[in-house]
Amino acid sequence: MTIDDSISTGGAGPDIVDLDDARIKQRLAADLDRARARTRSLTDVLDDDELVRQHSRLMSPLVWDLAHIGNQEELWLLRDVGGREPILPETVDQLYDAFQHPRADRPSLPLLDPGRSRSYVGEVRSRVLDLLERTSLADRRLTERGFVFGMIVQHEQQHAETMLATHQLRQGAPVLGAPAPPTPASPVRPAEVLIPGGPFTMGTSTHPWALDNERPAHPARVPAFYLDSYPVTGGEYQEFIADGGYDDSRWWHPTGWQHRQDAGLTGPLFWRRDGSGWLRRRFGRLEPVPAAEPVMHVCWYEADTYARWAGKRLPTEREWEKAARHDPESGRVRLYPWGDGDPTPELANLGQTHLRTASIGAYPRGASPLGVHQLIGDVWEWTSSDFTPYPGFAPWPYREYSEVFFGPDYKVLRGGSFAADRAACRGTFRNWDYPIRRQIFAGFRCARDAAPGQG
Repeated sequence: MTIDDSISTGGAGPDIVDLDDARIKQRLAADLDRARARTRSLTDVLDDDELVRQHSRLMSPLVWDLAHIGNQEELWLLRDVGGREPILPETVDQLYDAFQHPRADRPSLPLLDPGRSRSYVGEVRSRVLDLLERTSLADRRLTERGFVFGMIVQHEQQHAETMLATHQLRQGAPVLGAPAPPTPASPVRPAEVLIPGGPFTMGTSTHPWALDNERPAHPARVPAFYLDSYPVTGGEYQEFIADGGYDDSRWWHPTGWQHRQDAGLTGPLFWRRDGSGWLRRRFGRLEPVPAAEPVMHVCWYEADTYARWAGKRLPTEREWEKAARHDPESGRVRLYPWGDGDPTPELANLGQTHLRTASIGAYPRGASPLGVHQLIGDVWEWTSSDFTPYPGFAPWPYREYSEVFFGPDYKVLRGGSFAADRAACRGTFRNWDYPIRRQIFAGFRCARDAAPGQG
């Protein structure tokens, strides 16, 4: 089977790939509205003082994120695609350039105040929706199949996840609420699945809104391996802590052991001891750590250490994608573990719907053909892989999205979290961060090598 054959039978599903331009525009308008509604939900709940305050030096003031979302939308859509003149003085562009100003320095900038920020993003969006109606989706590569509009949707949703992380770091009374996630019909026990070795197609060349680091589709191969059927849970992680995992240098990567000592790590971020148990802080609420939900807010070093302690390892990015996308019966790749259709509430925990992870086993319909569960949603999953380009990678439409981050400083995360939107989460989507980061909604699952002759 060739790469093109494999991709064409899997693809992005008829909901994107086979839509005509009018229906693509309808979908984009709906996606833009959904993203903006989420942005408003995260900013309208706080007063102006809280919006301009920096709740952590790791994060921007929320008012910066808000205007930055509008500025990127204006730059790419109104000015580049539409050829419009700037809405505000071009000096504003410099304020919201993420590469010019580190997050820790942004509170000192002469930012637009919350009222002007809301007015600005509202005016940009009004003009963008008009532009979308009049724009050809075939005249140039940037607008082909709605790519640049889809890129802006993903950008806003990625910032919404970042803003939700800021809410988690914020001190004060709870301001966010959501219904509880579904629970499994019956308790499940963690297990592992044998993933057969052999070739598969990694990445994509056909998904119209895929970002440059997901491209191009290319042949890949992995030996047979075992992968946990569920992410590591809070209960399992407490066993690691109780066994002295944080105090035994045998299990730690040398750099990780030094970081564990320097940072004084004793458990996941937002956890604290409560007698013989543990509590966690979740969006201003203190609650017992759920034993059956995926552990979250652990850095790469903690995940790697747990895996060593358990006699396993973290999966490579290549292994993760094969487990998530490869259908062993047909030999083709899927966009998601369950197929090519968009995520729904029955398939995955996404979009900030529940403000928390769900218990393992809560989404049986979202499992892969081989029986690996919750690969999409709940928690971003650390892999052992550095963030590097695929063979044939070409930066597009700008170097700063991916290329400047390639190298050993960043580790790849896969799968999305409960805070990720379906527009910015798919089987080929790649996330990356420093191995010390813990404020992100990250967990992990473990893998191990199969014996020779297995799989």
